[in-house]
Amino acid sequence: MKPRHKKLAIAGGVLVTVGAITALVLNAFQSNLVFFYSPSQVAAKEAPTGRTFRIGGLVESGSVKRDGTQVSFVVTDSAKNIAVRFNGILPDLFKEGKGVVAQGQLKDGVFEAREVLAKHDENYMPPEAAEALAKAQKGDAKLGASVQGASK
Repeated sequence: MKPRHKKLAIAGGVLVTVGAITALVLNAFQSNLVFFYSPSQVAAKEAPTGRTFRIGGLVESGSVKRDGTQVSFVVTDSAKNIAVRFNGILPDLFKEGKGVVAQGQLKDGVFEAREVLAKHDENYMPPEAAEALAKAQKGDAKLGASVQGASK
């Protein structure tokens, strides 16, 4: 084999190896990627079915029901509500009327959570959840203004 052919074979081998490593890293990244959706987006069927995602908002007052370690509650963004089921121990800061982010999958219209995270103080809320709540409240305000304008 000529030196030129050896260099081409080595360059080709390096190129194939780098391509394989890149493909494996991108595949691992894609399978671990978890997106955030608001209850309004989930109700509008924008959330993926059969894939893990996060839902966030406020725990609706009076919606928490406990049966041993099985807990069901409703997450709202003040526009839409989504029922959530969780089997496990909830964080100490989990309370009605407070912010929550749950990770899991949507099954038969109910969000089956594998993990529930509560905000750590009154001032903190994940940016995605705060943005979703603000959008939903703006939508409610516009709807209220248009209803008032129509009734005059």
